[in-house]
Amino acid sequence: MSDDARSDEHDLSETDERTNSEAPRHDPAPQAFRAANQSDHFSKASGVLFEQAMGQTRMAICLADPKQPDVPIVFANRAFRELTGYEQDEIIGRNCRFLQGPETDPRPVEKIRDAIANEDVTVVELLNYRKDGSTFWNALHIGPIYDEDGELVYFFGSQWDVSDVRAARAEEQYARDMARELSHRMKNMFSVISGIVNITGRMRGIEDEAREINERVQALGRAYETTLDEASSGNIEIGQAIRGILEAYDVEGTHLVMHGNEYSVPFGVVSSVGLALHELAANATKHGAWTRDDGRVDVDWHVEEQDGKQMLVVKWKETGGPDVAEPEGKSGSGNQIIERMVRYGGGDTQREWAEDGLIATLTLPIGKAGSR
Repeated sequence: MSDDARSDEHDLSETDERTNSEAPRHDPAPQAFRAANQSDHFSKASGVLFEQAMGQTRMAICLADPKQPDVPIVFANRAFRELTGYEQDEIIGRNCRFLQGPETDPRPVEKIRDAIANEDVTVVELLNYRKDGSTFWNALHIGPIYDEDGELVYFFGSQWDVSDVRAARAEEQYARDMARELSHRMKNMFSVISGIVNITGRMRGIEDEAREINERVQALGRAYETTLDEASSGNIEIGQAIRGILEAYDVEGTHLVMHGNEYSVPFGVVSSVGLALHELAANATKHGAWTRDDGRVDVDWHVEEQDGKQMLVVKWKETGGPDVAEPEGKSGSGNQIIERMVRYGGGDTQREWAEDGLIATLTLPIGKAGSR
């Protein structure tokens, strides 16, 4: 045997010992059942297979006898006893309904009855009770077993504790419900803000300024709208947000190219990136690449490690537009908003006024290295 094989065998042995640390390796129940049913429907080989399989499996398994009144359990393996907390003599001779309790849903119970009556196979999930009164969610598979003459001899039942799975499902559903509610409320909030800005603009005679503010509010709303329904973990996918913001500026689909993978980032990063990209897009529409028929914008985003932190890097590159030059003196309001929003997110903004168009790089932290 090779060293690798010995190592694998050793690892498997250790795993098996850890898994069964509270249970003996040998389960006498299958052998006892076979001894009590000498005239049963097992050949020698199949009987040995039954004994070993039932003794070794970690799946809770029982057999019930349809020929006896009330279809009692006639065999239960060690895993069944460990799952339910009952001893062998407390199980044998009883119908499996003894595991039901006051909060067991009668609908899966009815499915079990129908399956037995029709000699059918069914799988249900139902709440069962252990001997100590504690509950567990049981994924129960039940089906008929026939002999070689086609005569029904047993009903086979396997049980699996899926309590953790059910709890995880419930948590996921709750998170989805909360995300939908948050999405609804935030959409309403953006609508209210937009209405207030419009009314204020008209009252003070500053409709143009109000319109610019509203465009920024709507851009922020789009950043969230495309992703909030999936924001069950408190993070959202930056790729969806970027596309939601920018696709509105390229109705024909010929002047904007976006590429990048999906990365889950905090809400605050989406706010910063969303408003910054809106300002870049608005500038490209008024003064940059999108003022020309052949102008184009490429947007690329990725995550990289810098100084032990994960950084989201968004690169905006314009081509085909008019000549651009670094503005003299104080930056315009759009540039100030970009710098302020990225700085608010703990990031940095770099601009390059290239011959072919503006290149802007936004870099923001999204967490510790290795946390993605």
